[in-house]
Amino acid sequence: MARSFKSMDGNEAAAYVSYAFTEVAGIYPITPSSPMADHVDQWAAQGKKNIFGTKVNVIEMESEAGAAGTVHGSLVAGALTTTYTASQGLLLMIPNMYKIAGEHLPGVFHVSARTVASHALNIFGDHSDVMACRQTGFAMLAETNVQEVMDLSAVAHLSAIEGKVPFLNFFDGFRTSHEIQKVAVWDYDDLAEMVDMAAVQAFRDHALNPDHPHNRGTHEDGDVFFQHREACNTAYDELPQVVEMYMNKVNEKLGTNYHLFDYYGAADAENIVVCMGSFCDTLEEVIDYLNAHGEKVGLVKVRLYRPWSVSHFVAALPKTVKKIAVLDRTKEPGSIGEPLYEDVISAIYEAGLTGIKIVGGRYGLGSKDEPPAAAFSVYEELKKDEPKHEFTLGIVDDVTNLSLPMDPDAPNTAAEGTIECKFWGLGGDGTVGANKNSIKIIGDHTDKYVQAYFQYDSKKTGGVTISHLRFGDNPIKSPYYINKADFVACHNPSYIVKGFKMVRDVKPGGTFLVNCQWNDEEFSRHLGADAKRYIAKNNINVYLIDAIDLAEKVGMGKRTNTVLQSAFFALAQVLPAADAIEYMKAAAEKSYAKKGQAIVEANWKAIDAGATAFRKFEVPADWATAEDEAVEHELKGRPELIAQVKNIMEPINRMEGDSLPVSAFMDHADGQFEQGASAYEKRGVAVMVPHWDADKCIQCNQCSFVCPHATIRPFGLTEDEIANAPEGMRTLDIKMPKDTGLKFTMAISPLDCMGCTNCAKVCPKGALTMVPQEQELEEQKTFDYCVENVSP
Repeated sequence: MARSFKSMDGNEAAAYVSYAFTEVAGIYPITPSSPMADHVDQWAAQGKKNIFGTKVNVIEMESEAGAAGTVHGSLVAGALTTTYTASQGLLLMIPNMYKIAGEHLPGVFHVSARTVASHALNIFGDHSDVMACRQTGFAMLAETNVQEVMDLSAVAHLSAIEGKVPFLNFFDGFRTSHEIQKVAVWDYDDLAEMVDMAAVQAFRDHALNPDHPHNRGTHEDGDVFFQHREACNTAYDELPQVVEMYMNKVNEKLGTNYHLFDYYGAADAENIVVCMGSFCDTLEEVIDYLNAHGEKVGLVKVRLYRPWSVSHFVAALPKTVKKIAVLDRTKEPGSIGEPLYEDVISAIYEAGLTGIKIVGGRYGLGSKDEPPAAAFSVYEELKKDEPKHEFTLGIVDDVTNLSLPMDPDAPNTAAEGTIECKFWGLGGDGTVGANKNSIKIIGDHTDKYVQAYFQYDSKKTGGVTISHLRFGDNPIKSPYYINKADFVACHNPSYIVKGFKMVRDVKPGGTFLVNCQWNDEEFSRHLGADAKRYIAKNNINVYLIDAIDLAEKVGMGKRTNTVLQSAFFALAQVLPAADAIEYMKAAAEKSYAKKGQAIVEANWKAIDAGATAFRKFEVPADWATAEDEAVEHELKGRPELIAQVKNIMEPINRMEGDSLPVSAFMDHADGQFEQGASAYEKRGVAVMVPHWDADKCIQCNQCSFVCPHATIRPFGLTEDEIANAPEGMRTLDIKMPKDTGLKFTMAISPLDCMGCTNCAKVCPKGALTMVPQEQELEEQKTFDYCVENVSP
C-alpha cells in the first residue's frame, strides 16, 4: 500500500490511529499525554470521521478518576472507548481498570509513560506508571519510536476488539511522545479493512441495554470468587495469538516485520540485552557499530509485555546466548529485581534453559538521557566473567556502587551524514515553537529524514529549553541528546554570562550563533576563557545577531524566535534561501493567523530581516591561550543551606546536574531540602529589566505587589542603614508613615527578574521603564544590601 508521509510527534501518531477506532473518548489532561486528547478533541470539533463514519464523542471530565469512570460506563454501554493518560493520572484510573479488564471490555488506554512522584515530583518519563498497572488485567503493548506508535497502536485497538481484553498501549513520555519524526501515515481505509466487524457487533450486542437487560457488577463471597476469577484464563492464554495475527496483518499491509518479541543483532550472539521503549533504538545503533567491529551482540525488543508469552520470548533468543542484561526503566525498591528482569528470569526458568547468566539494570529514570555510551557500557559489562548482578546506567553511584562507568569518548553511532543542530532558548521565548516549524518545513518539503526533540526544565516559562534537531538522507533513530552539533545557537545572552558550556556542543569546524546586543568587544569580554580556547582551537565559526532590538523594531516585542529561525535557515542552508523564506512565512501564517493579520505580518518582517541580520565575528588569535580570571564567590547564610546551594543547586543551575553523584543527595534522601535556596539562584535570564525613576515614584508599591518573583521590593531605611548602603543608591523621603525620618528606596534585582513587564505596566506614573539588563546590574548591590540589612 502507498502511504503518505508527515512530520509529527508520538502523541499525534497515537491520536491519529486511535481516532479511527474510537467512538467515545473520556479525557482529562495530564502532561505529557494531553496533546493526544487535544488532537482528538480538535478533530472531532472539525467533524473528522472515524472508520465507522462518525465523529468521536469527546467527554472531558474533572479528574482522571472521572475520565476512567466515563470510559468504563461508555464501554459497558457498547461504545468503543479510548482515553489518554500518564503518571499519577494513570494510577487514579487503576480501580476502574480492574473492572474494565474483569468485564472483558475492549477499551484502549494510550499512555505516554511518565514518572510517578516519589521523593520528589518529576514530570518527565520512565515506566514507573505503567509498571504499577501490571496486575490490573490490561494487556500491555510497548512501542519504541514514533513510526512504531503509528504502526502498532492499531494492533492495540484491533486486538482489544478481537480478544475481548482492554489494552494499555504505551511509549516513552517526552522522548517518544514529544519527539517529531517524519513518519508513514495509515490510510483509514486500510485500518477499516482489518477490523473484525462481527466482533464489534458482538461487543455491542453484549452491552447493557434497557431493551435486553441483564445483571452485571454483582457481589460474590469467598465460596465462588476465586474460581470465577480464574475463568478469564483462556482469554489471556489466547491473546498472544490474537496480537500476533494482527501484527501479521499490519506486516502484510506495510511490509514491516513486527512480532511479540523482536530480535536485532548477530544471529550467533552470546551477549544480548532485553529492553522495551525508546532506548531500543540507541541499543540498535550500538549493536550495528559493535558487530561491524567484530563483536557478536544483540537485543530482544519486548512489544507485548502483558500477557507475557514464554514461547514467543524464547523463540526470539539466539540459540548461542550465554549472558542476558535486562534493562528496566523503573525502580521497585526492596525487590529482588525490577519487573522486566523478573519476567525474563521466570521465562528462562520455565523454558528449562540452563547455563544463561541473567543480570538486571535500571536506566533512564525521570527522563535521564542515556546516550550510546550507556549502551556500550552494558555490552562491556557483559564481557566480564561475572558481570554485576544489579547495575544502574547514566549516573555515578558512589554509595552503593551499582553504576557502570561510561566512556566519555564513546563512538558516535548516529546515521552517517546526519546534520545535528542544537538551540538554547528560554521557556516562553518561542524558540521551541520556531524549531517545531523548522523541522516540519525540512521534513515536509525535502526528502530528508528528520528528528526533533525538545529538552525542558521543570520551570517551564522562564526555564532553559534546548532544542535538538537532526536531519539527513538516512533514517534517524537516535533517541538521545545531541552532544556534538554542526550548528549551535544561543538565543539568550545571559547563558553566555552564566558560563553554560554551549560552545563545547559544537563540532570542530561547526557554527555558533549568539543572539545579543553586544558589540564585538563586549561579546569578547563576556565570553569565558574556556569557551574562547575551544573556539580558537576547533576552528568554530562564530556569528552574532541582535534579534532583541530587531524584534522590537518589526513589532514582535520580546519574541525573537522568528528572527532567529530565519537566521538558522540562512546559515544552515538546508533549503534554498527563497524557498526557506516562503515556507517560514506560510508556517508563521498558520501558527499566528488566529491572533490577527498584524501579528502575521510582523512575523513576515522578522523572517525577512533575520535572513541577513547576522554578522561574522572574527576570532582573535590570542583566544587560543585565553586565561581564566579568578572569581571571588562568597555565599552568606546558614552553613547547611550554603552547603546545599554549593553542592547541589549551583551545579544544577550551571546545567551540570548530570554529573552529581548519588552521595550528593544522601542528606536529602527523603526529598527534604533547606529553605531559602531560591534566593541564591540569580538566573539573570531577562534581557530587559525595570529601571526605577525616583523622581516619578509616588510610593504606591503596586509594582512590588504585582511582581511574581519578588524582584522589586520597597524599603524604609534609617540614617545608619543609608550610611552603610552601596554607593549610588537612590532614596526619597518616605511618604507613609509620616514623620519617621526614614528614607524610601525601591530595590530591584535584575538577576531575579524574568522580564515580564508587569511592574512597568502597573506603574501609574511611569516611574518604571524596561531597559537592557546590563544597564541595571549595579542595582543588584542595592537589592542584596537591603535584603540582608534592612527590614522591608
